[in-house]
Amino acid sequence: MELDKLGDRRTAAFFIISDTDTTYNFIVALAFSQMFNLLCERADNVHGGRLPHHVRVLWDEAANTGQVPNLEKLVAVIRSREVSLTLFYQQLAQCKAIYDKNAETILGNMDSVVFLGGREASTIKEISENWLGKATISMQTEGRSRGQSESYNQNTQRLGRELMTPAELATMPGDRCILQLRGLPPFYSRKYDLKQHPNYRYTAEADKKKNAFSLERLICRRMKTLNPNEQYTVYEADVPDKTPIDEDEDILNYDDLDDPDAFV
Repeated sequence: MELDKLGDRRTAAFFIISDTDTTYNFIVALAFSQMFNLLCERADNVHGGRLPHHVRVLWDEAANTGQVPNLEKLVAVIRSREVSLTLFYQQLAQCKAIYDKNAETILGNMDSVVFLGGREASTIKEISENWLGKATISMQTEGRSRGQSESYNQNTQRLGRELMTPAELATMPGDRCILQLRGLPPFYSRKYDLKQHPNYRYTAEADKKKNAFSLERLICRRMKTLNPNEQYTVYEADVPDKTPIDEDEDILNYDDLDDPDAFV
């Protein structure tokens, strides 16, 4: 797949797995682990420390692809090699369930965090307390007593209040999001309308008949699509039914594993 050459030229690579069957999810985790290591080695050994083309990894459904070894270390070093990583989680608890104590290190190396909405208790509590912090508010109290001598008093004091409480985060409108950039206060903003993007007309959602990509049509070649008037070159190959294989080359012969002395 030449994963080490993704940063040498403009390239798009897609890893598509089933969202219901987890049998082959480990292959994607293995591919990501190799890709990060290969890109870092190629950046250091070939390109002087930085890849000529920035490699952006959009890792959707990161909770369904399994654990990538040493990800907490990789996210801290790949940025200097022109490699960026975007993790998509339904909730922060998914990241903590996979990487346990290293989840804090992974999230701490992210320069920006976007909250698109949710109702998971630990996630909205983490956002409310640690991301947003508190705001200063003024509270005014009044008191009046009536009797033989009437009295009236008014007090003003300053208190701290969460910028958004967990209840407010759980009921945040669907067209809003919260963006936390490193070194800046959080932004409460509208979500970008993808239909307003100038390249939206090239997507399959805009024109499914024209822009939809058919993988089956690409890999399936049938004889009826060939031109009958075209001339073809036919090669004859004589291949024996059973090719003799040496014992050293027969790496898939698992019968020998029953006899450890067979390899001596």
